[in-house]
This record gives sequence, structure tokens and C-alpha cells, in this order.
Amino acid sequence: MPAEIIKLEQKYSGWCELYVARIRTPDGGIIKREVEDHGRAVCVLPYDPTHKRALVIRQLRAPVLYEGQQADIIEAIAGGIDGEENAEAGIRREAMEEAGLRLNEVEHITCAWTMPGISTERMDFFIGRYTPADRIGTGGGIEGEQIEIVELGLKELAAMAASNVTMDMKTLVLIQALQLRHPELFA
Repeated sequence: MPAEIIKLEQKYSGWCELYVARIRTPDGGIIKREVEDHGRAVCVLPYDPTHKRALVIRQLRAPVLYEGQQADIIEAIAGGIDGEENAEAGIRREAMEEAGLRLNEVEHITCAWTMPGISTERMDFFIGRYTPADRIGTGGGIEGEQIEIVELGLKELAAMAASNVTMDMKTLVLIQALQLRHPELFA
């Protein structure tokens, strides 16, 4: 018999919803698991191929602070899909909100579960070309996000990813994807 959720108890509802699920396993056993649900997400690493630079952000992250680490880490632009018809529309909105950046040309890399042990989040990963003329807004996020826009050289970003600089997983994946798809930018 396939696994099935036999009881789902909501524990919190806000930006996300938290549940405790009782699951009947294929062998008939019962286990309990927590589930965090906040919907689909998107992320992008914008890069300027002419100047060999990328735009990333720095933002306070409470879980990182909770772990006693530097709370503002370098990250790729990301966010939830807020009712857009598709992931590409969502990433264009996020690029404008967070970095004031108009993205005309984006390349889809993959869609992946970010933390399948606890979260329902599936994230679409993109890289996107930009020019200085595409920086048309102020960025900084919405609703108190307090996002700092950081422009880094691609070689510097790759060196950070290859060293002990702590980054989030989506940013590491996107740096490596850009290196694999466009190695000439890192020469």
C-alpha cells in the first residue's frame, strides 16, 4: 500500500503554514512529521556578460542569526510566486522588487525541492542577463525587507563559492550553473 497522510493538524498560519502530519507508511506503521508550506518559489542570478559581474543581495535572515552566524548573507534574488501565471513572471517581479532590475533575457536552469524533509517549497532556478541600463528601479524589497543590492565580479563570486564563505544553497547552485553554461565569463 502507498504511504498516506491520515491526519493533518495545523499548528500555525501566517507567511507560511505549519502542520503536524500523521502518516501511514507502506508497511502499515504510523509516523509523525512536521510540514512547512508556503508555496512555489523562484530564484535568479542576474549577470552582466560585458562587465563580468553579477547582482546578488544581502538581507537579514533570522534562522542564520538564531544559529549564531552573521545574519546577513550573500544570496541570489528569490521569492515566492504570488499568483503569477508562471515562474518566469515571478522572477521578473522579484528582480524588480529586490534589485530594481529589469530582466529581459532569462534562462531556466532547473526546478528542485529545496528542503523536502520539512518544506513543500519547489523552486525554479534561473540565470538572467542584464546591462547597466536595466537597473531602472531602486530595489531594496517591499514590506520592510531591507535588502542591500551587491554587485560582484564573477571571478570573486566563484572564489567565494569555492571557499569557506557561507552562502545559501540556491546561490551556490546558480553560481555553478552559470560557470557550467558560460565558462568564458570566468576566464
